[in-house]
Parts: sequence; structure tokens; C-alpha cells
Amino acid sequence: MTLFLIRLSGKHTEVSINHVLSTDTSGVAGCLMTTSNRPIAIAGAGLLGRLLAWQLLRGGHAVTLFEAGSLQQPAAAAHTAAGMVAPLSEAVDSEAAIYDMGMASLQLWPQWLQALQRESGENIAYQHNGSLIVAHPQDSAELLQFHSDLQHMLPGRGGFQWLDDRAIGACEPDIGAQFQQGLLLEHEAHIDNRHLLQALLGEIRRLGGDCREHCTVRTSAHAVDTPGGRERFDLVIDCRGVGAKSQWPGLRGIRGEVLCVQTAEVTLQRPVRLMHPRYQLYVVPKPGRHFVIGATQIESEDRGAVTLQSSLELGSALYTINPAFAEARIVEMSANLRPALMDNLPKIEVREGLLLANGLYRHGYLLAPVVVSHLLALIDGGELAFAATLGLAQQGENCRAG
Repeated sequence: MTLFLIRLSGKHTEVSINHVLSTDTSGVAGCLMTTSNRPIAIAGAGLLGRLLAWQLLRGGHAVTLFEAGSLQQPAAAAHTAAGMVAPLSEAVDSEAAIYDMGMASLQLWPQWLQALQRESGENIAYQHNGSLIVAHPQDSAELLQFHSDLQHMLPGRGGFQWLDDRAIGACEPDIGAQFQQGLLLEHEAHIDNRHLLQALLGEIRRLGGDCREHCTVRTSAHAVDTPGGRERFDLVIDCRGVGAKSQWPGLRGIRGEVLCVQTAEVTLQRPVRLMHPRYQLYVVPKPGRHFVIGATQIESEDRGAVTLQSSLELGSALYTINPAFAEARIVEMSANLRPALMDNLPKIEVREGLLLANGLYRHGYLLAPVVVSHLLALIDGGELAFAATLGLAQQGENCRAG
């Protein structure tokens, strides 16, 4: 068991996790700001931007948050996302490092949500009940392959178990009759992402954050160029996702499409993933008897409406999970772009007076707490966990943020 430290609001929180990647902090100390109450600009009010602004304000910094669109109805991928914190599910199609960082996030999310509730009174729905992976009998090979890939990617780590039809029925009575076997991934959670985004915005404003919406910007060292002119800051942090494409070579958008339905006929306790030869559908329960359904992952930067093909595939697959979904009301159909780099891993770049964080891909809620903690460590001082994984890059001999 390895221990690493994460800097949170002026205090070090000790988190235990297996297989933490080695961190080379040589030369990084020059990037630390260490002094509170200094003006910091954050470009991008998605999940990263809001979490970071909230934590910096709690630490005594003066924060200006810039958003190109609306703050109340954000266009960020975090608004469209299902809000899953699924380290095992995502490790199968990525790298073990995603699992390691995801497991750290599983420990950080409850701490941060408790702090947010204590300080704002907002109780964000967060369920740590695991995820259920199922397949219809004709697609059982897909489920077996998923299990094999999971064992190969995470040898000896556990956290998942086979369920027969009775055990599935005990976990999820409303879908148990449809499936003969499944996998319960115990170390997974999901969050009410839209409530979280609104609560963070309210707390940022309460703490004195300067929030600028409908303000397109360009970032540089110690400066943000806005339609009204250039503004100077001690430090600028760029978290704009796909919006930073013009300033980040290799950044691309990955289209994702989701449906949101509402029905009182079905109850789920946890996210359910349906294995299929063509796609992996996920169904995530939300407050108010809502369910978010998604599967599509398209190499396209088209922000247009959900296609007929996608809506038919998502709806048909949902119906096979439980025919009662046929009477569900479609309350929303959304498409958005996930920011991804060439290796589909997140990255932080460190420059004098400028930090850039991007590339969360489809791992936004899984990795955001770790990425934000790393940024806080760069700004306030602290151990830099996962520096190798996050591709920490420095430019220039002296990268002191001040």
C-alpha cells in the first residue's frame, strides 16, 4: 500500500491507494505560488473550472471565472454527462493509470461533497453502490470478454464478482428477469452532476468569485484577452476543454449522445451497462425517476442534434433491459463533445503564469478530483501525485506562477 498526499484548501489529506505512479518533482517547485489572496483567472466553467474555482476560493484566493456560454445552462460536456465514477469499467478500454486515479477520486468525492453540503447546505445525490454489467444470452461472449479484459488490466485487484440470475434480481429486481448472469463492479459510484454544477456555481458566487458568462477569451501568461480588452492576473488557468482547441495542438472533440427519460415503472439502484457487439449502453438512475442513457462515442466534432439512428439504437437497447421503459417519457436528447488528446489521457502543462489542464475525454467525473488536486498542489504547494500520468510539462527555466 502506497500513501500520497493531496493538498486540499491549505491542508494535506492522506489518501491510500495501490500502484501510485512515481512522481518526479524536480524543477516543479518553481511553479508553486504558495501565497493566498492573489488574483487568479480560470477560463472555462465546466466541471474542472468550477471545482477548481471553489477550492481556490476556499483557500483564500481571489478568483475570476470566465465562461464562453451560459453559467446557468452550461454547454460543457459535464452538463450532458451521466456523472459516473467508474474506475473498473473505464480501465478495460484505457490504462491502469485511469483506474488508479479513479480510485483516488472515489475517496475524494465524498470528502468534497460533505464540505460542499456543510458550507452551502446543498445535498448532492451521490451513490456508491457499484455498477452492474449485463448481457443478453446471445451476447454472453461480450460479457466474458469484458471479464477477461478486466482481469488482464487489473490482475489481482478484485472489486468485481459474478452474479447469477437470482443475485441480479436481488440487486436490481426490475431487470433481474431479463438476464442470466452479470458482473457487479463494487468500486463504482454515480453523482447528480447537474445539481453539483449548480451548487458549485452558487458557492463560488457566495465566496466572492467574479463570474463572467458569455465571455469568449484567449489565455496567455498572466493575462486573459476578453472582448473588452486584456486583463492581468498573477496566474491564469485554462480549463476550457474543446474550447481551447486553437491553443492546444492535438486536442479534438469526441461526440457523445444521450437520452434522458422519466418513468415510475422502473427503479434502479445503480448504473447498469449492457454489453452488445456494437456498443456498450449505460443506464444511470437520477433523482426524480429520471434515467440517463448513452452509448455513442463518435470521432466527430459535430455538435448537432442527436441522430435518428442513435435515438433508435439507444431506445431499442433500453427496451430490452426492461420492456416497461417503452412507456417512459423522453424529456431530453443531447449531444456534446468530450475533449480528448491523442492518447485519450488528461494532461497538465505548466508555463510561467499559465497552467493548462485538458483531455479528460469520457473520464470527467472519474478524474476531475485528482486533476484539480494536482493543480492545487502546483498553486499552493504540496505533493504532486500522478505527475507522470498527467504528462506534467514545464516550459522555461522559471515557471513561478507569481
